[in-house]
Amino acid sequence: MPVIDVHTHIFTHPWLDLLQRRGGSYNIQVRPDGQREIFRGNTPVVIPQKGHFDYDLRIAHMDQAGIDISVMSLTCPNVFWGDEETSCEAARESNDSLAQARRTYPDRLRWFASLPWEYPERALDELKRACDNGASGVMVLANIAGRSLTEAAFAPIWAEIDRRALPVLVHPTDPPGVDLMDMTQFDLSWSVGFMFDTTLAITRMIFDGFFDRFPHLKIIASHAGGTLPYLAGRFTKGDEVELAQRRKMQRKPIDYLRHIYYDCISYNPASLEFLISVVGAEQVMFGTDWPHWVHDTSGAFANTERLPAAQRDAVRSGNAQRVFGF
Repeated sequence: MPVIDVHTHIFTHPWLDLLQRRGGSYNIQVRPDGQREIFRGNTPVVIPQKGHFDYDLRIAHMDQAGIDISVMSLTCPNVFWGDEETSCEAARESNDSLAQARRTYPDRLRWFASLPWEYPERALDELKRACDNGASGVMVLANIAGRSLTEAAFAPIWAEIDRRALPVLVHPTDPPGVDLMDMTQFDLSWSVGFMFDTTLAITRMIFDGFFDRFPHLKIIASHAGGTLPYLAGRFTKGDEVELAQRRKMQRKPIDYLRHIYYDCISYNPASLEFLISVVGAEQVMFGTDWPHWVHDTSGAFANTERLPAAQRDAVRSGNAQRVFGF
């Protein structure tokens, strides 16, 4: 069976140049080890790697690792910076690069579209254009420049994604308030803040009745769902004591946790096994986070190899084939 990596990232040189010129609070700083890192203010966000910019190098890595298909996305901070024209230009540029990569390697590469979510009409135009150019789904950060994904202003975008039944990778970035929570040191914005960002975004969707309003969405919660599986019991108890007149969900929280999808990026086999025990192996897909500094290609293979054969094959291949229609 083919191995399908649903969580792998790109940057482009024009995108990075645009960020440097018109990125607002985003800036480039040099780490003590000499690597350039993207910051928001004084909060570290991401370290660009050579593989982010080089599709040939990506294919070489896939060949060496044994990955047949990669679904690529523009990683954080995506296009949620600058003014309206800057955001739209960043989305078009990165989407065009991904579409060309797909044409160059049609059997190996797929992609998630980035959208200028803060400008819904423009986002809808870009969604249509991207889908016409071969996008397999949509990438969205877990907060859109500090705004919640469930905001009413974004509903028209979600409605169109739902109509198209597209997979959506919900990927974290630095959450609002990282400076107030003292997460700017020790990469806490990554190790803790990113997990918090995903967990809060998906939890809000569940309790807000989001998946009842948009039942055809195929949400993929990054990094094994953050802390979502660990909080399943707490969600259940919270729902039990909620006031009936405030309740928006039509089902139980665990039903929604078993409705969405996850990647296998946990860095720990016991964490992956626990995720599967909560949501089922049919909801988990293979991911590596390549080529990030913290990518875990070898760990993704090693951790999924520990699973029973049927679960391993579903995670590495079968689930993505079903969700994406590959």
